[in-house]
Amino acid sequence: MEEELKNIEQPVETQNLASPDQSVQSDQPVQPVQPVQPPKQDTRKRYPWYYVKRFDRYIIKKFLGTFFFAILLLFAIVVVFDINEKLDAVLTAPWKATVFQYFMNFLPFVLSQFSPLFTFIAVIFFTSRLADRSEIIAMLSNGISFHRLTLPYLFSAAVIAVGSYLLAAYIIPPANIERIAYQNKWVKNKEVVYGDNIQLQVKPGVMAYMARYDNSTRSGFRFSLEEFDGNTLKSRLTAETIKYDSVGLWTVRNYTIRHFKGLKETMTKGTVIDTLLNIDPRDFLISKNDEQTMTSPELKEYINKQKARGVANIKNFEIEYERRIAMTAASFILTIIGLSLSSRKVRGGIGLNIGLGLLLSFSYILFMTVTSTFAVSGYTSPRVAMWIPNFFYIIIAAVLYYRASR
Repeated sequence: MEEELKNIEQPVETQNLASPDQSVQSDQPVQPVQPVQPPKQDTRKRYPWYYVKRFDRYIIKKFLGTFFFAILLLFAIVVVFDINEKLDAVLTAPWKATVFQYFMNFLPFVLSQFSPLFTFIAVIFFTSRLADRSEIIAMLSNGISFHRLTLPYLFSAAVIAVGSYLLAAYIIPPANIERIAYQNKWVKNKEVVYGDNIQLQVKPGVMAYMARYDNSTRSGFRFSLEEFDGNTLKSRLTAETIKYDSVGLWTVRNYTIRHFKGLKETMTKGTVIDTLLNIDPRDFLISKNDEQTMTSPELKEYINKQKARGVANIKNFEIEYERRIAMTAASFILTIIGLSLSSRKVRGGIGLNIGLGLLLSFSYILFMTVTSTFAVSGYTSPRVAMWIPNFFYIIIAAVLYYRASR
């Protein structure tokens, strides 16, 4: 018992630790203490877009690349058919005018008119190939949802929609002036150079009338200008001829001016007088396709001015203005329909998807052409007429997208 107590009381040998004030003598150099670094967090879990950034670029590259490739193929087909249709003009006109004045301005016009068709074909074609090679199945198997798969498609559709609108609203209208001038000179002249029984409002309370106007001589015949105060006639100018000089400036010949004040009337006659009238021959000589030569701001200004003057034949201008806006939505709608139809692998291969895609895209363009006649006939407003196909195909796109995402 005593031996056990002695063993317990013996001091335990411990290592001599140097205090902070004492220097440790050692042959080895003292290594600095490295701070403990916290583990790096995986930002890919917080930001999924970082993880699939390469995937987005892949889809966008495929989409836009196929879109421009389809444009080149269809351009070749359109040029062949157009040359065949206008063969006499192509052989008669100078080749520089045919190439630079017509075709260089005609191809962007075709792109603007059929951009929804090109978009739909591009989506159907390259998505069907991805599905046929089981690439879409691999993407979905790696945790990418169908909704996430749609984002690069929508981004590509937005690029096409913005580009198409800028072309249609600002770039193509000046080019159409050259194209239509070539057609009027070498193919068939559709320019309106005269008008009969022209009546329009110069400004509120002032009405102008011409029995006939000939734009080749810039002359109008049997002209009258009446000013009203409410329902009361204040003055009336009549002239045998009136000639357009420049913007807003007209020369009146052999005129008579009558002023009415109650039962009193004063009359003034003269041979020649220059007057400023807020009238331009373009306001009442409306040729076919004139609406295609105006930018969107010019179209809006022209429509408002013609409505204020009481001009009735401006439906084509309103339809063109609304069509340019409605076409931007078509790129998104047809992209969703194309993705929903071609994202699954089918036994028939990509031919079935491409055929169905062409059928739907042509039906959309045909539907928009048919509804435009509703506006011309006065059954609906131009805005409603241009958006009826979009509303109808939005429902189709929603149903197909719901079925494809399940």
